[in-house]
Amino acid sequence: MPAHCLVEGYFGGHDGVVGGAYRIGFRMRLPAQWNQRYLFQGGGGSNGTIGDATGPNGPGNRSALERGYAVIAQDSGHDNVRNAVADHGGVLAFGFDPRARRDYGHTSLKPTNDLGHHLLRAFYGRDSATSFFWGCSKGGQEGMAFAQRYPEAFDGIVAAAPGFALPRAALAEAWDTQTIASIVRARGETPTLDRLKAALDVPTLKLVRDVVLATCDGDDGAIDGTIAAIGRCTADRVVPALRKRSCAPGASGDCIDTPVIDALARIMGGAQNAAGKRLYAPFPWDSGIAEAGWRVWKAGLENGPPALNVLLGAGALAAIFTTPPTALPSDPTQLLAWQLGFDFDRDADRIYAVAAPFTTSAWQDVGMQDTDLARFRARGGKLIVPHGMSDPAFSAYDTIAWWNAVDRRMGGQAAGFVRVFPVPGMNHCAGGPATDRFDSLAALERWVLEKKAPDSIAATAGPDTPWPGRERPLCPYPNVALATGGSFSCGRLKEN
Repeated sequence: MPAHCLVEGYFGGHDGVVGGAYRIGFRMRLPAQWNQRYLFQGGGGSNGTIGDATGPNGPGNRSALERGYAVIAQDSGHDNVRNAVADHGGVLAFGFDPRARRDYGHTSLKPTNDLGHHLLRAFYGRDSATSFFWGCSKGGQEGMAFAQRYPEAFDGIVAAAPGFALPRAALAEAWDTQTIASIVRARGETPTLDRLKAALDVPTLKLVRDVVLATCDGDDGAIDGTIAAIGRCTADRVVPALRKRSCAPGASGDCIDTPVIDALARIMGGAQNAAGKRLYAPFPWDSGIAEAGWRVWKAGLENGPPALNVLLGAGALAAIFTTPPTALPSDPTQLLAWQLGFDFDRDADRIYAVAAPFTTSAWQDVGMQDTDLARFRARGGKLIVPHGMSDPAFSAYDTIAWWNAVDRRMGGQAAGFVRVFPVPGMNHCAGGPATDRFDSLAALERWVLEKKAPDSIAATAGPDTPWPGRERPLCPYPNVALATGGSFSCGRLKEN
């Protein structure tokens, strides 16, 4: 790392309902050779650890600190060691404390940002000329919180794969677990963490991927293993094609069991209650469905971790995203049992509920899907939202639906200050058969500092993809990468 001053500390303490004393921890790095820019580094998962404050911004990119930025990071108001309570979700015990939950959702952000600017003035004798935010997943949720709730804070924000509907996504995680358990039961077995892994094994999902590609790959003008025609690969096309590959009675091998096809159609169709009310967005059918980065969330990995939808999703739904919260141990087997017993008709509305000592709901605290960005636009803010089309945790279709709603609210002018960049094949934040190496921070700099809007972002495939070094443009929705001869450029799909 370049020479810099490191400042660490805590502020904003309070005594919690559960978990003891809480406080907001921060870390800031102030480089000796400063470019007069400032970056707030987003968190991840349930936070509870202070970020390294180097400003990571995507695989293969130089950190913000290496670029000359002063960088601040924080833990969102709780500590995974000090505040953990074994029989209250372990590190998720902060969900039982109203203030700690609000701090996790958004209220720790502005005072940390204010502190960052105070430290800039104290150290350099002046504030930053430009202020940026970069985050992915929970960090993307934090970027959305700044744009929607504290719109004066930043000149530019990258909110990648935003968890801006975390409570609803946690419902979908329970939905997915129950659906995969139906495969296990169809085989005459009792659902366990290991049997969930076996229910969606690698050979089966590779067959599914091959069917998806055979159905949709050429929609963008090139058969190249990438589904760039965003929105065209629908269940109406894919599911019938999958059923043509279903196993005959007693058959196995180069075919797909009918319960697997049924389950995948249900997972990709999105969570809903018995009345058909949608609880979370559908997921795209995309080429990254057979990757470890997809399976580890939905079902878990053979000889690897159990489903993250259980390990992370069940505890978070119980402790953070429903009111009143439910005290569970962090034992994965008990988390699975609780998730399998979740009732979408009876329990789903608890993400919107208020009960003492909580005066706000989990959705009010953590959900960041407001479509009114008028104040952010008025201050000249710019927002870039990359999202993998094979993200198993947060649906890219949810992000696209939000952008469409923003665009309607802004009279069709949303692209002037906020652009969503779907990344075909990419899993959660990175990985998958995708051109997942791209510099969104540089694109944001050009947009803010040079007034050059990102009509495309150059992207390259990493070494673990089927085509290392492949180059494709990422395009702002609703544009997509279209093949014209031997090259690709951003444009609109022709109407069917």
